[in-house]
Amino acid sequence: MVSRICKLLSVDSVSVTQVRNVFKSRGLAPPKARTLQERIAEMEYKDPELYYKVDIGFAVPKQLRSDLLKAWRKQIRARRLDPQVEQLARKKELTVDLDVSKDDWFITNGPKDIYTIAKHYGIYDDLYEDGYFHPVLPLTIDYDFGDEELLARVHRGNIIKSCEAKNAPSVSYKAEPDTLWTLLLTTPDGNFSGSDYEYCHWFIGNIPGNDISKGEQIIDYLRPIPPQGIGFCRYIFVLYKQDKRIDFSEYKKKQPCVQLVERNWKTYDFMKKHQDYVTPAGLAFFQADYDPSLKDFYHSTLNMEVPIYEYDFPKPYVKPQVWYPIRQAFNLYMDRYRDIKQINKEYLLKKLKKEHPFVFPPPPLKYPNAHPIKNHKTLPTWVKTRIVKDRIGQGRINEYK
Repeated sequence: MVSRICKLLSVDSVSVTQVRNVFKSRGLAPPKARTLQERIAEMEYKDPELYYKVDIGFAVPKQLRSDLLKAWRKQIRARRLDPQVEQLARKKELTVDLDVSKDDWFITNGPKDIYTIAKHYGIYDDLYEDGYFHPVLPLTIDYDFGDEELLARVHRGNIIKSCEAKNAPSVSYKAEPDTLWTLLLTTPDGNFSGSDYEYCHWFIGNIPGNDISKGEQIIDYLRPIPPQGIGFCRYIFVLYKQDKRIDFSEYKKKQPCVQLVERNWKTYDFMKKHQDYVTPAGLAFFQADYDPSLKDFYHSTLNMEVPIYEYDFPKPYVKPQVWYPIRQAFNLYMDRYRDIKQINKEYLLKKLKKEHPFVFPPPPLKYPNAHPIKNHKTLPTWVKTRIVKDRIGQGRINEYK
C-alpha cells in the first residue's frame, strides 16, 4: 500500500516510512538538560549559613611530605645495602611488616580516611548531629570468642557476629600515664523505646593512661542485641580525652544492667554537657545482625521475647469475577478466586501420586511436544495448554519439583 501511494506521489518509500515513524523527544535535548547528579544536588541543597558542621575534635597533625620522603628514602637505601634483604627477595621470602605499613598509613592519610568512612556510614549525623571529628588516635579492639588463634578485630564497619562479641573486648591505644580517658560503646540502631535514643553498651570513665582495667566502669558491657529482621546494626567505639577527672555518678547504673530502658543514651547530650572537658580522639565501629545465639540471651538474660520485625504484605487485589473472561486461561482465572492453600495441596498431591519410594520415576520425554495428546480435538484449549506445560516443566508445578 505504501509503495502504491509513493508511485502516485512520486516520492521515495523509505522517506515516507521515516517520516511516519519519527520519534519526538519530550523536554530539552540531552546536552541542554540537567544530569541526574545535578538534579539530586539541587534537591539536597542546604543553605551553608544555616546547615554547617562543627569540628569538635583535635586538629589532624600535619606531616611535611618532604620529611616523610626523606625518611622513606633513608629506609630504601638501608634495605638496598642489606645483603640479607636481597637474598630473601631472590628466594621470594621477603615479607612486608603490616604493622609498620599501618602506622605509616595512619600518620599520612589515616584520620581523613576514617573520617570519610564514618561519614559514609552516617555516624557523625546520628551521634553528634552537626558535629564531627577526625580520629587522631588509633584504637586496637579485639574480641576473644574462644579460639586461641583467632580474634575478631574491630576495624571500620566490618561484620562481627553477636556470638563472637559476647564478652568485653580488649582495648589498647597509646597514651601517657598521667592522662585521663573515657571509652563509650553505643549503637544508634534498634532501640525499642524510641528512634531518638541510642543504647549504651559500655561506659568506662576516668581511665588512667591506656589501662582500661583501672578505669571506673559506669555501665557494664552488654553484647550486641540486633533485633531479627532489621538487618545490620552499627556498634561504635569512641575514645574521649579528658582534661580533668569528671564525676560520672549521674550515669552510673546498677550492675549487671539488664533493663534496656536504663541503657537509653544520647551521645549528643553527653557531649553537649561535657564539651569543655571532653574531646573525642579515637573511633572504631563494627556491624552485627541477628544470629540464633541471641534467642536464649533475650529469654534468659533480658527476660523478653525475641523482637521480630517482618514486612506486612497487603493482600493482592483481585478484580471482581465476570461471566465470560475473554482471552484468559480458564483454570488460571478460576484459581484466582480459590484458596491458595487448597491449590497448593492439589499440586502437591498430583506430584506425590507419581512418586514411589522404591521405584524410579520414568525418564523424561526427549521431545515432549512431539508426542500427540489424546482426544486433543475434544479437549478445551486451557486443558491442552496445561498438559504441554506439565510435559516441559513450566508453570506452577515447578514449585514442587
